[in-house]
Amino acid sequence: MQPEFVALITYRVEKAEADLATAQQLLASDRYAQAANRAYYAMFHVTRALLAQYETDSKRHSTVIGKFHQLFVKTGIVSIELNAILNNAFQTRLKCDYDDFYVASKFDAQKQVENAVIFVN
Repeated sequence: MQPEFVALITYRVEKAEADLATAQQLLASDRYAQAANRAYYAMFHVTRALLAQYETDSKRHSTVIGKFHQLFVKTGIVSIELNAILNNAFQTRLKCDYDDFYVASKFDAQKQVENAVIFVN
């Protein structure tokens, strides 16, 4: 693998870990929508790190999720459960960010952060 891809993968994993730490801090501060958002982005960045191993990428969330499914889930590299975690996190993030009257609960945020820990690891 070319050195620039190794550097890119490392950067994206570090970014995912930072977002995960931020999600945990936000959860502890009762900022549930923001915690769910950062939990999703932790998963998104680590997914883009995985895609970089195949020298493929996208900035479009739906494309990243689709490529993850195609390259990692359909081939059996990762479980279907991880795909469900990523999809659920994406949908929750959309609600938190764009639905005017959606209120993320403590339970929802805790679940997203717990799932992000599983996904990133």
